[in-house]
Amino acid sequence: MARYIGPRAKICRRFDYPTFESPKFMKLRKSYPPGEHGPTSRKRLSDYGIQLREKQRLKYLYGVLEKQFRNYYKKADNQEGVTGHNLLKMLEVRLDNIVYRLGFAPTRRAARQLVSHRHILVNGKIVNIPSFQVKPGQIINVKDKSKRIKLILNSVKNVSSDNTLSWISLDKAKLEGSILHIPEREELPIEINEQLVVELYSK
Repeated sequence: MARYIGPRAKICRRFDYPTFESPKFMKLRKSYPPGEHGPTSRKRLSDYGIQLREKQRLKYLYGVLEKQFRNYYKKADNQEGVTGHNLLKMLEVRLDNIVYRLGFAPTRRAARQLVSHRHILVNGKIVNIPSFQVKPGQIINVKDKSKRIKLILNSVKNVSSDNTLSWISLDKAKLEGSILHIPEREELPIEINEQLVVELYSK
């Protein structure tokens, strides 16, 4: 199972975007891109550079590698509707992302680990594939033996009704939840211009 294991602060600085949800990457000590020349003036990005940066932001945000991301785009392009919206919807209903959205993990990276380590059930069965596409109505819950894990308990404590998404249902007491429907673009709290990604791959 491939995943990015390199330096994360450099990625956030390079793309000027908090691609990793950990608080330590939200306010970085250095606000300029990495490189040996330090905070010197940088060349203005071309249209291609802007599109590439947006694609990289989205790819690292959801924790997928290039080949997998390209496959998501191809599927999105073959579906009816707006390609960019289709792409975001497929990324959002990944099991690791749903575990993160439900609040069972503080970051998508941690959610991916919970899934991989067999702590998560889908309709009562263990699913250890982070890219598993969750469907509306499927019940996502934490395995009974895993309900005492501090990371899960501490993460769920921080979930309030104010930060629960409208398309997600959560029972904090049971550590159980589901998605009510596939989210529309306006229901996704991410600051990404997906049209730039579509323009990049359309060339």
